[in-house]
Amino acid sequence: MVATDPLWLPSLTYDETELRKMDSALVMADGTAGGARGGIRPGDTGLAVTLAGTTVNVSAGVASVPRSGQGVYRAQLAATSPGTLAAANASFSRIDLVYLRVWDTAVDSSGLRKADTVYLAGTASGSPVAPTPGGTEIYIPLATITVPSTGGGGTGAATVSSTVRQVTVAPGGILPVSSTADIAINGTYVGQTRYNTVRGTLETWNGSAWVAPGDWVTYTPVWTATVNPSLGNGTLIGKYSLLGKTCHARINFIAGSTTTFGGGEYKYRLPFTAATLVHIELGWCGSALAIRPGLSYHPSIVRVQSQGADCKVIGPLQADGSAGGTWGQNTPFTWANTHQSNISVTYEIV
Repeated sequence: MVATDPLWLPSLTYDETELRKMDSALVMADGTAGGARGGIRPGDTGLAVTLAGTTVNVSAGVASVPRSGQGVYRAQLAATSPGTLAAANASFSRIDLVYLRVWDTAVDSSGLRKADTVYLAGTASGSPVAPTPGGTEIYIPLATITVPSTGGGGTGAATVSSTVRQVTVAPGGILPVSSTADIAINGTYVGQTRYNTVRGTLETWNGSAWVAPGDWVTYTPVWTATVNPSLGNGTLIGKYSLLGKTCHARINFIAGSTTTFGGGEYKYRLPFTAATLVHIELGWCGSALAIRPGLSYHPSIVRVQSQGADCKVIGPLQADGSAGGTWGQNTPFTWANTHQSNISVTYEIV
């Protein structure tokens, strides 16, 4: 085992790499061991890129700039101008990049130790993309500048976009995400929370997807009976929405030509087991509709019992006056190809 120096102990000296690596503990993780997400603080208006004619300007600000294996560089800059827009192409538009760069000669062999902003012109093209800095560079993007062709207005019509600008927060902080790239990034731990500015809602990472309170989630219901039916080429779809311990569930079914309908009372698996009530016969009620397309509709009641993992559907009196009963092979009618059902229920989960 190799011992290391923790911070704030007397008589110890620290090199810059040790300090940067320990600073990584203060910044949001990026899903790698010791890694960090770089960027500007949410709400910080610093390091904004603007144009004054063809002069690129960047306002004063602070940022965190991570580097794999090197920890986090914390940088502060006064207002600066990284350069002048390159001349527009006569036929094609171009996308340029403005970024904050840290020069650390121990890492990038640049011969420099400083932080500054950089303007990097892109390549004019029918489908232009922003350029990528060199692989040894330590940087975070601040903005892109779209420069139309001379025929499209020249550099005077250039526009600045801050879409590539990243924000970062402390570990466990709620990260606002706006760009397509940020929204597409997976979470790094179950329970991580972010604010999706496009949807205008908080989202939590569940291990496989970002889910907002009340989002509908697909699940696969299990359809059973005393003699189990077989879905065949039919359709059986389940979805649920959770708000705390309240579950809204729906199950949709369309019989196919190879569907078989079993025998006995039908049961439909719920996405979560129901909570425990004071009596096993107590529970929750919902609604259902069985349909014979072009022939009849049969409204019914969904029942979920205390501690139940399934629901049953109870039909009303039949059109011929016979008593209703729990849905099964011949209730509320004899099920056949193209017949449909829609089940909906709200209940408390464990």
